[in-house]
Amino acid sequence: MSILYDEGQQAIATESRRILEARVHKDDLLPLLQTSGRYHEAFWATAKEQGWTALALPEAHGGLALGLVELGLIAHQAGRTLSGAPFLTSNFGAAKAIELYGSDDQKQRWLPGLASGDVIGAVAIASGPDALPAHPKVTLTNDRLDGVKDGVSGALHADVAIVFANGPGMPVLALVDLAKVEKTAIDSFDNSRCLADLHFADTPAETLVSGSAARAAALHILALQAVITAHEQTGGAEALMEIARDYAVTRKAFGQPIGAFQSIKHRIAELYGLVELARANCIHAASREGQSDFVTAAAAARLSATEAYDTAARDCVQIHGGIGVTWEIGLHLHMRRARTLALEQGSSLFWEDILVDRLAGEAA
Repeated sequence: MSILYDEGQQAIATESRRILEARVHKDDLLPLLQTSGRYHEAFWATAKEQGWTALALPEAHGGLALGLVELGLIAHQAGRTLSGAPFLTSNFGAAKAIELYGSDDQKQRWLPGLASGDVIGAVAIASGPDALPAHPKVTLTNDRLDGVKDGVSGALHADVAIVFANGPGMPVLALVDLAKVEKTAIDSFDNSRCLADLHFADTPAETLVSGSAARAAALHILALQAVITAHEQTGGAEALMEIARDYAVTRKAFGQPIGAFQSIKHRIAELYGLVELARANCIHAASREGQSDFVTAAAAARLSATEAYDTAARDCVQIHGGIGVTWEIGLHLHMRRARTLALEQGSSLFWEDILVDRLAGEAA
C-alpha cells in the first residue's frame, strides 16, 4: 500500500476531525482527572452515532467491513482531541478476538453489540507490567476462571472481556461475560481510561484458543490494539507540534517571536520529523493486517509513535515555559495521555524485544 491515503480515506479523516473538534473540549476533560471511574460520555456517544465502533467489523454482524487503516484514521483524530474514553481500542480488540477465534454462537451473541457500541469490551492480557506473561496470574479450570487481572484499561465499564489465562498445562485465551465479575476502580494518572482490577472467582469462561496457538493469538490481538494506539499517539503528537508552532510564532521575547531562536525552531522541526515517521509507520502497519510481517510492522509503529508523543508532550510544555504547567492551559492532559498510552499495550521495552526477535528471525 502507498503511504498516502486515498480520497475516501482523506474524507474520513477530515469529517472525523471536524466532528471531534466541535464536540470534545478541554473544559469537559479537565474535571475527569479528578473523578475516578468516569469517561467523556459525549465522545463515546459520538463514536456510536458515527458508526466508528462498527468500522472494521464484518457486515454480517453489524459492521461496515472497512479495515485497520480507516479505524486508525479515526484513532488519529481522537488522539488530536484527547478523546476521553478508551473503548474505541478495547472494543475493537475484543471484537476482533471473537471474530477471529470465536464460534458462530459467540459471534452472534457479542459482535452486534460491540459493533453498535452498546456493549463495551475489554482485553485483559497483561499481568502487571508484563504485557504478554509466560505464566498469567489468572487460571482456567473446568471452564471457570480464578485470579485477578489488574489495571485493565476500560474494564470498569466493560460488559465482556478477552482474558489471557493459565489453562490445564497450557495458555488459554478465554471469553468472559463480566456481568457478575467484581471490579475495583483504580485512581490513575488519567482517570478517563477507567482502569479497574477484575476479580475472578469461579467465573464461567469460554475458551477461544488454547495451547501454543493461544500465545500467538494474544500477541496478534495486542498488535492490533497497538496499531490503533499508535495512531492515537501520533494524533496527539501532531496536535502538540502544531500548538508549539503556533505559540512560538506569537509569543515574543527580546523583541522577536521565540520561534526565531534556534533552540525553539530546531525543536519544533525535530517534532515534525518524529510525527511524520510515526505516521508512515502507522499507515504501513495498518496496511499489513493479515500479512506475515504484521506484528513486526505493529512493533515499529508502536515504538515510533510512543517516542513522538512522549517527546512532543515534553517539548511543548518546555516551549510554553511557566504557563505550560498550569491547569488551565491543559497541556498536562496530553502529558498524562502520552504516559498512559505508552504503557497500555505494553511498554517500549516489550515492543523492542518483539521487534528484535522478529528481525533476528528473518535474518537467520
